[in-house]
Amino acid sequence: MESTLKKLKDGESVVDPSSAVGGGVDDVYGEDRACEDQLITPWTVSVASGYTLLRDPRHNKGLAFTERERDSHYLRGLLPPAVSTQELQEKKLMQNIRNYEVPLHKYVAMMELEERNERLFYKLLIDNVEELLPVVYTPTVGEACQKYGSIFKRPQGLYISLKEKGKILEVLRNWPERNIQVIVVTDGERILGLGDLGCQGMGIPVGKLALYTALGGVRPSACLPITIDVGTNNQKLLDDEFYIGLKQKRATGKEYYDLLEEFMSAVKQNYGEKVLVQFEDFANHNAFELLAKYRTSHLVFNDDIQGTASVVLAGLVASLNLLGGSLSDHTFLFLGAGEAGTGIAELIALEISTKTHIPVEEARKKIWLVDSKGLIVSSRKESLQHFKKPWAHENEPLSTLLDAVKAIKPSVLIGTSGVGQTFTKDVVEAMAAINERPLIMALSNPTSQAECTAEQAYTWTEGRVIFSSGSPFDPYEYNGKLFIPGQANNAYIFPGLGFGLVISGAIRVHDEMLLAASEALANQVTQEHYDKGMIYPPLTNIRKISAHIAANVAAKAYELGLATRLPRPADLVKYAESCMYTPNYRSYR
Repeated sequence: MESTLKKLKDGESVVDPSSAVGGGVDDVYGEDRACEDQLITPWTVSVASGYTLLRDPRHNKGLAFTERERDSHYLRGLLPPAVSTQELQEKKLMQNIRNYEVPLHKYVAMMELEERNERLFYKLLIDNVEELLPVVYTPTVGEACQKYGSIFKRPQGLYISLKEKGKILEVLRNWPERNIQVIVVTDGERILGLGDLGCQGMGIPVGKLALYTALGGVRPSACLPITIDVGTNNQKLLDDEFYIGLKQKRATGKEYYDLLEEFMSAVKQNYGEKVLVQFEDFANHNAFELLAKYRTSHLVFNDDIQGTASVVLAGLVASLNLLGGSLSDHTFLFLGAGEAGTGIAELIALEISTKTHIPVEEARKKIWLVDSKGLIVSSRKESLQHFKKPWAHENEPLSTLLDAVKAIKPSVLIGTSGVGQTFTKDVVEAMAAINERPLIMALSNPTSQAECTAEQAYTWTEGRVIFSSGSPFDPYEYNGKLFIPGQANNAYIFPGLGFGLVISGAIRVHDEMLLAASEALANQVTQEHYDKGMIYPPLTNIRKISAHIAANVAAKAYELGLATRLPRPADLVKYAESCMYTPNYRSYR
């Protein structure tokens, strides 16, 4: 079908109307905002009609099919006589979902909706993002992954196991869509803070890609969730008769990396140079190696390392309006020195280096990390993993976090340990004794693994803390003042970042793009938000935020010569908004 860009409301078109939007890929399903007012044909293999149309989640509208559509597509008698609207359907379904008391039941209801009516699923998620984000993603998705074998009904992505070695290209070609723009892939070894969930980690790529669409505007048809199954070391799963993955211990070493090499080569061969591959929830020892290996040859991104870093940096930049000074004026202490901790630390050092024009090596001296063995110091350097070595500074060895806080005197404390309740009362009170307004970020997910709760942070600092967490906490009232905890949720960054890469046709991810994404997010925090102690904008504005992030990332891609979609649109924000997927029902011929 033809896809043209409709005129924007002010009468100005931001791209050539004859060109395809969405990173240069034709909008064959009528998913982008640009074609909302156009008639579309509900194609599957042929024109979908009758019972087939009602069973096709991409085109099904349920009771919202008009009288004319019921006649022209042979739906008479297959639906009750009432004709509904999408808004009424949304109202009914939200009532149903709110009636469930168990979050996992809400998750299952949302996944079943996605399988029967894709547009209505995204309509609910976009219009009720703050309420439903914890349902389709963290923390509920963690429980869903743990029980994925029991709730599994229908595959939602591609499963590539050791059985498919030598045939991965054929497996990719089994997927019905050809124009894939974003792939989220996991091997299930480190799912959130829950450990090795093997093949059941598929809930993470599915959830991430739902957010790429709902929050970032990437078309659902262009998204592909993939799980690489190389076995699991989780004995409980291996003994579970309902486990859906390979029942063997994890492959490692050459066998593992050969499979990943075949996968990455097949992806590029099948989908081209501009498909974004997001590595998700790989264990530390593989995550760093895979990112280092493929970032120069593929368009790859690791959300645990880079996405977390970018969203935390945005919060730090925004918090300077409350703390005063610049990043280089502050001292940072991390609990946790894995993917997230070292990724955040490196991006902070890069931002300090960029702003002050000092070497990154010098900027790193403002940042200290504590791992399971204590403060990372130079005397431990020989025994450290390679990604921890840049953070080994001169200091006496200290075994506890409390000792490190008292010695280093940080103004910012960041938790990425994956271990709950490690920011004890003594640690938080020590931070409050050192700083008038301590900044504490308890980032570990899910909520049960958070280093401390919002209530604890506000109470132990007598309301002086600037607090944010990885999972959501409710507002908390202390001494008559209502505090709204910030959520350093990766969902602020990765959807807009990915969309910016797509619309610019970028071929590589550069660190400067992550800084651009952080800057765009920090700029969306207003004085009204600061007055409530917030360092992140409300998620209700996430689509506007994502458009600005996408525009900033795309601008950086053009500046670095990494964008292939030419000519560059005159107004990148308007262009991003025009390319965004919209879930409103289309009218059928």
